[in-house]
Amino acid sequence: MDREFITARIPHRPPFLWLDRVLELTESAIRAETTVSAELDVFKGHYPDYPIMPGVLLCEAVFQAGALLIAETLRGKQDLQGVPVLTRILGAKFKREVRPGDLIEITAALKEQVGPAWFLKGGVQVGGKIAVQVEFACALKGGE
Repeated sequence: MDREFITARIPHRPPFLWLDRVLELTESAIRAETTVSAELDVFKGHYPDYPIMPGVLLCEAVFQAGALLIAETLRGKQDLQGVPVLTRILGAKFKREVRPGDLIEITAALKEQVGPAWFLKGGVQVGGKIAVQVEFACALKGGE
């Protein structure tokens, strides 16, 4: 499932789309990946002599994967409209650097849905090792 699949479900677009392809998608979890381009403008200012992908952007990749999971879960349900919007970050742990050129795997899994709130957890792995872990919540916005 490529970028066309992704952009048909969430509103994010380059240069702020952090998912290249979906590897696996179930009712409660998603696994995606992206290659961190060395050409990203962010590397010109985020430690230019030792470029590191900002942790907040790695978290954003997880949030986008979660939004895609929610959007796909709701696809075709007429009574549920809108886009998933981040409402809470419950915690983030940064364990490993992500550098230009790295292939990262992004996961998100549904923990619980309470009314309009979706509680998820996810992470980023680089080289098969955890780089980021984060818990977060989303709600549907803009569909009224």
